[in-house]
Amino acid sequence: MKNAFLKSGHLPTLISCFLYFDVSFAVWVLLGPLAVLIAQDLHLSAGQKGMMVAVPVLAGAGLRFLNGLLVGQYKPRLTGIVMQLVVIAGLLAAWKLGIHSYGQILALGVVLGVAGASFAIALPMVSYWYPPEYQGVALGLAGAGNSGTVFASLFAPVLAVALGWRNVLGLAALPLIGVFVIFLFAAKNSPNCPPRKSMADYARLLKTGDCWWLMFFYAVSFGGFVGLSSFLPIYFHDQYRLTAVNAGYFTAACVFTGSFARPFGGALADRVGGTKALSFIYAFVAAALALASRSTLPAEATLMLFVAAMGAMGMGNGAVFQLVPQRFGRDVGLMTGLVGMTGGAGGFYLAASLGYAKEFTGSYAFGFIIFALLAVLAWGGVASVRPRWRRERDGLATVRL
Repeated sequence: MKNAFLKSGHLPTLISCFLYFDVSFAVWVLLGPLAVLIAQDLHLSAGQKGMMVAVPVLAGAGLRFLNGLLVGQYKPRLTGIVMQLVVIAGLLAAWKLGIHSYGQILALGVVLGVAGASFAIALPMVSYWYPPEYQGVALGLAGAGNSGTVFASLFAPVLAVALGWRNVLGLAALPLIGVFVIFLFAAKNSPNCPPRKSMADYARLLKTGDCWWLMFFYAVSFGGFVGLSSFLPIYFHDQYRLTAVNAGYFTAACVFTGSFARPFGGALADRVGGTKALSFIYAFVAAALALASRSTLPAEATLMLFVAAMGAMGMGNGAVFQLVPQRFGRDVGLMTGLVGMTGGAGGFYLAASLGYAKEFTGSYAFGFIIFALLAVLAWGGVASVRPRWRRERDGLATVRL
């Protein structure tokens, strides 16, 4: 099976898209690992800290929609090149000119959102190269680039303590430049790229209920993953008084599990069906977040709880994207933009709500409970669509839904 998979697509594109996704994700959530130090320097409130780490997620969500459209118009490779240059220029400008206010850190967050929008470039680029029976594995491997959040959580706080968080912004541009060169020479557009798409094609997709279901499913699984990736450094620091570095280490353990669980989620979905996998995943996530809302566990036990929860979310991300090409085979680029947009919106909501829950109630419980209820709704949604999707199967007898 391994040899068949390697021969079925384009390995240099898969590798370069993984790297592109990896460094982009590291930059996208960069403000999270730096949040404790930034908040001290800029004197931010709990709500402002939540918004600081939530704005890049929201910006990435909106720009994923734009990238989905650009991929449909100009193909993934050119879109990826342009967006990577924008992020590199933005980081270098922020490092050179400096960040001195809450408004400026929010503006930087918008620029970092461009990196988060890489999702809508890397995944379609890989998807177009691989046949339906390998979509879960291929997209899971490419999507494992969200492991970049691990490197941000591990290294950004340490470098910030040693060199200052503003200098970390300049250092972050270096791996982007290296991967940009690799992407420029190794990544190729598939001959199976679909024809150009327009806004009318988006409107056509948004008229279908399946589109909205997939968008909601991803808002919960990916939104939970990226929202926690951004906010957990703040949570561990405020809740357990960990240093910025130790809070980063705790977060890295959670993010590592969620990132590398994604390919397993795609492979599991290929084996047992995407909807069956998701039904178990959402039930587990709902239970884990409800337990986290109680805030009665010691730090180490809370760490294990979030490790398990983010592992489940990571598997959910892979499972959702096993379903996307099966339900919308010739509209993967457009659907990636739409689904990725709502995934980012879910992450924005979670990070912002946790910050404001702390500011207005003195506890993070309300934010966790509401998101747990969203996971319950996603579980119910999967149960409602699964019988119909299994009946239809889109004429693909080899695919399990």
